Amino acid sequence: MTTTYDVVVVGAGHAGVAVVSALAKAGFAGSVAVLGDEPVLPYERPPLSKEYLTDGGAAPLLRTEAFWSTDSVQLELGAQVTTVDPAAKLVHVADGRTFGYRKLVWATGADARALRVPGATADNLHSIRRLSDVDRLRRHLTARGRAVIIGGGYIGLETAAVLTGLGHQVTVVEAVDRVLARVTGPVVSRFYQQLHERHGVRIVLGETVAGIATRAGRAHGVHLGSGELLPADVVIVGVGAVPAVEVLQDAGAAGDGGLLVDDLCRTTLPDVHAIGDCALQVNRFSTSAAPVRLESVSNANHQAKVTAAHLVGAPPPVPAVPWFWSNQYDVKLQTAGLFAGHDEVVTRGEPDSGRFSVLYLARGRLLAADCVNVPADFAGARRVIGERERLDTELAADPGTPLKTAVLAHA
Repeated sequence: MTTTYDVVVVGAGHAGVAVVSALAKAGFAGSVAVLGDEPVLPYERPPLSKEYLTDGGAAPLLRTEAFWSTDSVQLELGAQVTTVDPAAKLVHVADGRTFGYRKLVWATGADARALRVPGATADNLHSIRRLSDVDRLRRHLTARGRAVIIGGGYIGLETAAVLTGLGHQVTVVEAVDRVLARVTGPVVSRFYQQLHERHGVRIVLGETVAGIATRAGRAHGVHLGSGELLPADVVIVGVGAVPAVEVLQDAGAAGDGGLLVDDLCRTTLPDVHAIGDCALQVNRFSTSAAPVRLESVSNANHQAKVTAAHLVGAPPPVPAVPWFWSNQYDVKLQTAGLFAGHDEVVTRGEPDSGRFSVLYLARGRLLAADCVNVPADFAGARRVIGERERLDTELAADPGTPLKTAVLAHA
């Protein structure tokens, strides 16, 4: 038997829940089904590599259980979507159920990128993407054990900070010549490398992983390309994410490295939207005309609002400045904008002080800012970027000068 809904949302992460909330706020009176492939209520994902890994306990829910008890929203847990038929407007689930839709919102996010080397199927090799991943990792942690983390991005470094705080001996292996290379510049990379090294983390840069040394199905070390063997009681892989788009692409949706969407988050399939980590969209705050895929809660929330507005026939919200954050030890990094394509870098304050910001500009216009323990700079940068303002770089370099004061008067 097939039940048809006005809107079917595939994915119960931040983007999927946000679009349901945005529809409710907009007064949408139609029926909604949310299909989540996990067996638990939708939860927040950023704490997985931070507070939840540290303390365990209950994962923070995106919405209370009561939110899902309304008659207009049907939450289906453990619903693994296998195929979509865009001609018949049907979504097929692995257990045999079928859901009809008038509008479909694809909000499946992304999956952890697998490590493809010998031994990568070891029982104590982990990724951090889902609640079950962290629960499994916590079961495998031994008191003051040796952890090798493959990947020096946000997930890798946040996990390193937590495990170090729990008393583990941690080594981070990064294939390129600096940590956080994909998301920030050399000044911030150097600061975070030194921060982790002061806490006892060994950072290995410019090294490939040749394989995982195993014994009876469990990892006991990581083989580097140089020939060194890093002893390990547990191995954690944080080498990026792959958008979960195969099912919709099999149905005919276009996109390479994500689902291509327009400014209203519409895919190339009729009556199908895509939002969140799986969506590939031109961003007005990027220096490139090529579509980009942004992995952030703020982007998921914004695209959810855009989609909800379109579904109820309302004007879309104004484009939002992308922003990101990371908590490591007692340091909070807040990033506004997209730094790719910059031609000038301005540092406000001294990195050694633990409070500084790095500004990235293109032809004098502020593109992005990395703000380390300086929330006022982050707030100011978001405003300046959103207004596409140019800065007096001499004034902007003074940490005592508010960024809005360094904006050049319009000619």
